[in-house]
Amino acid sequence: MEIVRQKIADPADFRARGIRARDALRGDLEGADLDKYVEERVLTTTLDKALNWARGNALFPATFGLACCAIEMMSVVGARVDIARFGAEAFRASPRQADLLILSGRISIKMAPIVRRIYDQMLEPKWAIAMGACSSSMGVFNNYAIVPADKFMPVDVHVPGCPPRPEALMHGILKLRQMIQDDPAMGWRDRYEARGTEEIVGDLQDPGADAAVNVLKRPPGSAGA
Repeated sequence: MEIVRQKIADPADFRARGIRARDALRGDLEGADLDKYVEERVLTTTLDKALNWARGNALFPATFGLACCAIEMMSVVGARVDIARFGAEAFRASPRQADLLILSGRISIKMAPIVRRIYDQMLEPKWAIAMGACSSSMGVFNNYAIVPADKFMPVDVHVPGCPPRPEALMHGILKLRQMIQDDPAMGWRDRYEARGTEEIVGDLQDPGADAAVNVLKRPPGSAGA
């Protein structure tokens, strides 16, 4: 649920709403007027949806940084991105008061058990964001000393980039917010009405079938075949 500010077309209508609110408090509204007043102001939902709405709009990230991505993570509380618009500006210094762990940077094998312990000490339900290429796929440090986050703990959202900009992390937090509120985003095929444009691949069960798509097939016996 989003709160949208709209300009009132007629100031008299605004005054009429105030008068109806006053009459409702006094008990003067009756019949159809009372029913209409209640229908305009009462929202019914389930307890689970209300809890998920509250959780999605009140995330408590942990003050936890690993490398250069942490500098970008700090910027989301500034005026440019302003994560306070979604109630997630209160970074908590204790894992027992946080429910979102942003893995901002590379994770070494020695650091992985510590990260996992911090995640285990966090509040339930809890979520994790792998920020940057290092914590997602080891990035440029593709060696024996670095481990991706989803190898030793569950990760809900991966934010690509090296390092990703604060706007990219904000996009990842909004995606996580949609996941918490069980509001899946529209796929690009639905967004651009691209249904029916899928390319058809041959029968993969046939060992002799060519599974390539849009590839120029060479005749048998030609060079490079």
